[in-house]
Amino acid sequence: MRVTKAQAEQNRAHIVATASRLFRERGYDGVGVADLMAEAGFTHGGFYKHFRSKADLMAEASANGLSRTASLTEALDIAEFVEHYVSREHRDGRGEGCTIAALSGDAARQPEDIKTEFAVGIESLTTALQAGGDASPDADRRTARATVIDVLAHSVGAIMLSRACPDGSPLADEILNVCRKEILASLAHEDGSQSAAEGPAS
Repeated sequence: MRVTKAQAEQNRAHIVATASRLFRERGYDGVGVADLMAEAGFTHGGFYKHFRSKADLMAEASANGLSRTASLTEALDIAEFVEHYVSREHRDGRGEGCTIAALSGDAARQPEDIKTEFAVGIESLTTALQAGGDASPDADRRTARATVIDVLAHSVGAIMLSRACPDGSPLADEILNVCRKEILASLAHEDGSQSAAEGPAS
């Protein structure tokens, strides 16, 4: 049976979404084309009807996962993001979690096109978080951006360090609890400092 253009596009999107999840779970090198296509419900040979190489799929799947993280973040302010992100649920749900935390270490050793996708994705997430945390239209955007980058790096690092520990290790939870508390305390301190600097309303 001939596959329509619309069906082919749906199949490709399904393969990309499946790859995005599997790469987060197992890393780029932990997923072969045959296993990926079987998981997506297709034959190995069908892969090359959609992609020139595994590297092309890696870049597209990374972009897909990074875009998903940014879109899920749009509805959250920065403190809510920290509560959701620096959590045991996120730590344990690698396949459904953030591509940045799952694959940054792998991406650092990949070709420039994949690094470029990560740079675009990190920028998009930074923009989304800055929009969620910038309560005042007159706020210093440079300071707000620095705060967001610091929070994001701290949050990603907390998840990566916790995942590096055995699942049942007390240290895995300690890292998450300490980092979440410190990040939120830093945000509260900054909000208090800004309020003090603005002074009482006239």
